[in-house]
Amino acid sequence: MGEKTQHRLLLLLCLSGLVHCSAGMVFWTAVVEISYAKNDNETVDKYCECGVYGRNSPLAKASGIVTLPKGDPKGCGPDPVYNRNSSSPAWIALVKRGNCTFSEKINAAKSQGASGVVVYNVEGSGNSTTHMSHPDALEIVAIMIGNTQGMEIFKLVKNGTDVHMHIDMGSPHGPWMDTYWLYFLSIAFFIVTAASITYFVFISANRLYNLGIHRRAEKRLKSEAKRAIKRLQVRTLKRGDEETASDSHMCAVCIESYKAGEVVTVLTCDHIFHKACIEPWLLERRTCPMCKCDILKALGVEEETKETLSVESPPDATVITRHQHLYDNRAFEGESEAVRG
Repeated sequence: MGEKTQHRLLLLLCLSGLVHCSAGMVFWTAVVEISYAKNDNETVDKYCECGVYGRNSPLAKASGIVTLPKGDPKGCGPDPVYNRNSSSPAWIALVKRGNCTFSEKINAAKSQGASGVVVYNVEGSGNSTTHMSHPDALEIVAIMIGNTQGMEIFKLVKNGTDVHMHIDMGSPHGPWMDTYWLYFLSIAFFIVTAASITYFVFISANRLYNLGIHRRAEKRLKSEAKRAIKRLQVRTLKRGDEETASDSHMCAVCIESYKAGEVVTVLTCDHIFHKACIEPWLLERRTCPMCKCDILKALGVEEETKETLSVESPPDATVITRHQHLYDNRAFEGESEAVRG
């Protein structure tokens, strides 16, 4: 993997992490519905998307009769805070912010069977809310509402009115309370993903194209090597030849001494090898194993191919070797003449 590819992958991971981090900052509003009966038996229903779910609250529904703490409206303290000791009928605790942590307020109501907790903000804050955190109070619906709404409900309950509350999920919001922030993140993540996929497709296609060019070039070179091999001298060794007279003469490919009756190939550089050993070598490498002499250039096969492909292109310089062999290699065309002793 190239350095540029690694940098692009790192950029993709960073952008993906940014998307997930931003998604973690999203909070959900809560829809708060209350209903109560006036003195003339007229039922009043009010509805507003004015709550915010706590960071550690489950995004779920909750409903019940609104219940206030017995003494301090802030609902703090280890002792039973409410005139309730069960969850039937369902009830929701309404407490004021302050004096203790959110977790302590919520746990105090939860321990006495509340189905949910509504925390209203302090005086002077109007209808503003915060995304409260309560990591030590889990598995109970907990929301915050503004001071104005909270005080309205508090006064009704304080005056003896039974207020029934229903809490439901609202809509997600980003760090700036922009409901379209999630859409922006989704589109940005889609663009980054699409760009990455396009890049990898381009790289893969380019590699396949280059691989195809390389294979065609190798195929052409093998074809040229076959033509060159046919021009090399092939002879059968006999007793008394210099190559068979001493074990010091051996094929550099198979590292075996020459014997009478073996068929050998003589390269343009005068180096000798077993025919069966050198021909596969030349097909793949096209150079002498000992001196690296290029048989295509030495025999002019490479130049002939270039002239055939393009007559207008200037010929390459001729490589001068000690011998310019133009042999008819019948042994390469048929293996019937190759007899090894």
